[in-house]
Amino acid sequence: MTLPTTPSFRLDGRRALVTGAGRGVGLALAAALAGAGARVTLVARSADEVETAAEAMGGDWAVLDVSDLAAVENLFAARPAFDILVNNAGTNRPKPMIEVSEADYDAVLDLNLKSAFFVAQLCVRRMLAEAKSGSLIHIGSQMGHVGGVNRSLYCASKWALEGMSKAFALDLASYNIRSNTIAPTFIETPMTKPFFDDPSFKASVLSKIKLGRIGTVEDVMGAVVYLASDASALVTGTSIVVDGGWTAE
Repeated sequence: MTLPTTPSFRLDGRRALVTGAGRGVGLALAAALAGAGARVTLVARSADEVETAAEAMGGDWAVLDVSDLAAVENLFAARPAFDILVNNAGTNRPKPMIEVSEADYDAVLDLNLKSAFFVAQLCVRRMLAEAKSGSLIHIGSQMGHVGGVNRSLYCASKWALEGMSKAFALDLASYNIRSNTIAPTFIETPMTKPFFDDPSFKASVLSKIKLGRIGTVEDVMGAVVYLASDASALVTGTSIVVDGGWTAE
């Protein structure tokens, strides 16, 4: 009897680009892809962080502000097409909706949505020019599936990212380019850690994470390797929600 063979989770010979890769979730995702054999290019606005990280995982790096679309275009023009894109760069300005300014709106939506859209577009154009298939992975949030107090801008951007990814999946299916999101719950990183110093905020978060703990960057690493690999070859236009049960209720 010949048994089926599990498709490989290995990424040897594939090239991946991770935005916002200098720290936190982005750094962990880059490390996960490198650990699975991908040649990873890490980009962020901080040279020191991405250079150190790239050296540690034997990858490439570049300083890049993803809101500078001319710079993004130059980055893709200067390198061979990538097989994997991880659209991770993002920001948040939590405040009540009645206090949100136009500057807040532009800062969050321009980075979380506009930049993600055009980074993906420019990546795909390069892939098509070299007749490459591949995987687009957008880092969303559980807040792209539910609402949240003081999160109107963040929710708006992450819900939009979900719709954007589904439409990308339809546009690109004929080229065998897949598009999916990963939607984590609150992950403890240097950026989020100060929020958890507030006992009431931490308690409110833990009351909704049914597995009873704040997420770690390691919790997201398996999902990105899966979506980047042949193991997810028939997966497109969907979201892997890594939320400890938050959105199940």
